[in-house]
Amino acid sequence: MVDFVRLQNIIKKQLEQDRTIKTIETSGPTLELAVSEAATLLDIPVRRLEYEIAEKGSAGLFGSGKKDWKIRAYERVYVKKDRDQDNIFGDGGEANIPIVENKDGEAFVQLNYEGAFLKVSTPVGKGRRAVEAHAVQALHARGVRDFDETLVSKTVKEAAGAYVRIGDFERHPVNDSSVSVEVIEGEMRAYIQVTPPGPGGCDLPMETFLSVLRNNRVVYGVKEDFLREFVDRPVYKEPVVAAEGSKSVDGRDAYIQYNFETDQSKVRLRETSNGTVDFKELNIIQNVVENQPLAKKIPPEAGVMGRTVTGKVIPAKSGRDTGLPVGKNVHVGDDGVTIIADINGQVVVVSGKINVEPVYTVQGDVNLKTGNIIFLGTVIINGNVEDGFSVKAAGNIEVNGTVEKAELDAEGDIIVHQGITGKSGGLVRAGRSIWARFIENAIVEAGNMVVASDGIINSQVDAFKRIICQGKRAHIVGGRLRASEEINAKILGSPTSGTETICEVGFDPKSKAELDQLKLNKESAEKQFEELQRNLQTLINIKKQRKSLPEDKEAYMRDLMDKRQILMGDLKKINEGIVKIQEFLDGIKNRGRVSASAKVYPGVKILIRDIKDDVRNEYRAVTFILENGLIRVTKYEEPDEDVKRGPDGYTTN
Repeated sequence: MVDFVRLQNIIKKQLEQDRTIKTIETSGPTLELAVSEAATLLDIPVRRLEYEIAEKGSAGLFGSGKKDWKIRAYERVYVKKDRDQDNIFGDGGEANIPIVENKDGEAFVQLNYEGAFLKVSTPVGKGRRAVEAHAVQALHARGVRDFDETLVSKTVKEAAGAYVRIGDFERHPVNDSSVSVEVIEGEMRAYIQVTPPGPGGCDLPMETFLSVLRNNRVVYGVKEDFLREFVDRPVYKEPVVAAEGSKSVDGRDAYIQYNFETDQSKVRLRETSNGTVDFKELNIIQNVVENQPLAKKIPPEAGVMGRTVTGKVIPAKSGRDTGLPVGKNVHVGDDGVTIIADINGQVVVVSGKINVEPVYTVQGDVNLKTGNIIFLGTVIINGNVEDGFSVKAAGNIEVNGTVEKAELDAEGDIIVHQGITGKSGGLVRAGRSIWARFIENAIVEAGNMVVASDGIINSQVDAFKRIICQGKRAHIVGGRLRASEEINAKILGSPTSGTETICEVGFDPKSKAELDQLKLNKESAEKQFEELQRNLQTLINIKKQRKSLPEDKEAYMRDLMDKRQILMGDLKKINEGIVKIQEFLDGIKNRGRVSASAKVYPGVKILIRDIKDDVRNEYRAVTFILENGLIRVTKYEEPDEDVKRGPDGYTTN
């Protein structure tokens, strides 16, 4: 039955300990670093730290999406349990106490040709000691009458566990105990069978058992510990195992230890930070990087030979060796047993060989069946990329169908054989160029060029160099397009559409966006600085008039001075960033041009560097350039021939 008074005291003690726990929050790029920082702040070893993960971190992809781990940590409290706490619910608290077997002391008598011997064992645990009466009773049971009573008393008192000669007996050799040996089971076991001694007969000592076994060629696996116990407690007229051989053990074959999942059909779902499962993240692709160990051969083991009780050797087979499953784009390391990746890509096992594939091919659509795709190589999709899914690649991405409201991110080129229908969402970003039949209601960014054959409609398109729209239906209608060198289409704007079409050239869109953000930051910081300076000057003036300030005002003034110093440092960094980007933009030698091979409709806005012009008249086959600080209309200029042909022969046609 529960003692509620004791339970109340225990809970009170626990609450007092909980109040002493100091909790801190730390963060770091890895969980280990966050834990290490917490241990440092608490000034305790890591092994004494308890922590909870507040937010899981992420390494991101290609330098973006990186997020730190956040933990709440505190020192582990070691609670010393008292007897009351262990037993408030009955006897269950004794479950962890080791059980000690209690064993009484015993008296053993052995008779041999030298006389009568007595051994008294020591009790174990709470066992009772043997008394002199036990020893005398054992001696009388064996017919021993002539013994030294004083020596018997001493032997019982010492209980040393060794045989002591205490007297003589009337010996009758014909009644001596005897032993026979039988070796069976292919000489893997030797049995002894002992006959009991008669009146005045001698017992068999340990040496006799060993000698008899040797005389019967039993030389291996003799159970000497068992025989020592047998001398004290012999079993008569029954065969018992006195020696046992060892079986041979064949060596284990060599095998390959894989560092990746070899079953490609397995789906590895992961929990999100809030405990839910995102079924788009199936983790089917196993990405590896160059020089990553993929597998290791564990060498075969030698067999362990066996022996019979007669000493005969039982041979064992050694394990068989195996070859290394080396496939494409992998090699064997210097140790001769490790398989290492030659390139970045997907590791797969094909026909028993380990291969690293630089290209990952999706035979159908990217959807719930495939999940999101992240691959350290080139991805080829033979279908569409459906709404809400993402494809990220360290190489190129090629889509034979359509990209819907999805996210594509490649360090190389992106080729979309049909088109991009962003549905006013999603993002298509390439480190080099983007090629598509059309782009509609999408956000597109390219480190080099964006090329569309059928048109760009109501989209935000940024390219470091050029945006080219050349084909039979090559319209650019609506949206905002930005490029450093050139925007070139068949038709710009529309005679009926009310959507604004903005074409900006002569600067790097990415750098321009960074510059605009820095200018906003500067404006905000300058406003803070001005307000802080006014407050600080007010306090300085009051101090001059009154010669001193109250303690709280003095502390506030010092705080304002510290904040002013920080703001001055921030403004300095912002100004340096603005100057750096401005110098880069000023250094772009391309004058920038906007061209239309067929028509430019009124309403199109042209921006070259910092000069803006709204098109008010319809033009045919013209190029807009910047000259003497004004935007001029000149004869149409064709784009360079090299921009009309993309990777793998893909063209704007």
